Amino acid sequence: MSRPPSPPPASFGTLLLLASLAALVVASFASLPLQWSAFFAVEAIDSAREFLHGFAPPELAPAFLRKCLDALLETLAMSAVGTLLAAIAGLALALPAAGRLGPVVRAPMRILLNVLRSVPELVWAAVLLIAAGLGPLAGTLALALHTSGVLGRLFADALENAAPLPEASLRTNGAPALSAFFYATLPQALPQMLSYTLYRWENNIRAAAVLGVVGAGGLGQMLKYHLSLFQMQSAATVVVAMLLLVALVDAASYLLRRALTR
Repeated sequence: MSRPPSPPPASFGTLLLLASLAALVVASFASLPLQWSAFFAVEAIDSAREFLHGFAPPELAPAFLRKCLDALLETLAMSAVGTLLAAIAGLALALPAAGRLGPVVRAPMRILLNVLRSVPELVWAAVLLIAAGLGPLAGTLALALHTSGVLGRLFADALENAAPLPEASLRTNGAPALSAFFYATLPQALPQMLSYTLYRWENNIRAAAVLGVVGAGGLGQMLKYHLSLFQMQSAATVVVAMLLLVALVDAASYLLRRALTR
């Protein structure tokens, strides 16, 4: 019985990269003033316990629960609309970024996608609040802009990694370029693109809940309001609503991804 072949030896570049990463980790711990003793001190633990004790019990008045439900639905709508707009814009930007419209526009589109996803959602929301005012519109547009950069890059990579032979075969047999793309390349990348979109929707649920801190509506705005007034029991109810929303969307996204990959 023949023995399995031994794995190839690691190259010098791989060893150098691993050594550089290890040195970076060591340097990071050495340069940061991490005061672990103060973090685990008795006074710090008592202060944290006293702070968390103020959250119990959560506010369960029917009128307040209705407000939380309205804010929850608003947060869900912000994430859904923002992700849908981002998926449309991301696909439109991915086509030139993947070189589908020629090599001249590929680099500028890649730079645009880098800019869109490099700016965090909170920064986009802070800028858009000046133009759109307080409320969910600024938060929805902020999610759409940032997520367009993320999905555009992922979509472009998926299109570039698709096998070129089916499209080339159709083009050789006289099919127009657009028809060959829709019938050969896009079906290959579509399941992966849908999976990326669902995953970003999960992330946008969390981001939408945080965007309210800057006044973009939803559960985040309620949380900021009650925390600023030290109404800890009301804030606890809002936090529980956030956790439930994230858990429900994570479960729904997981089931949808499983259905798409079967």
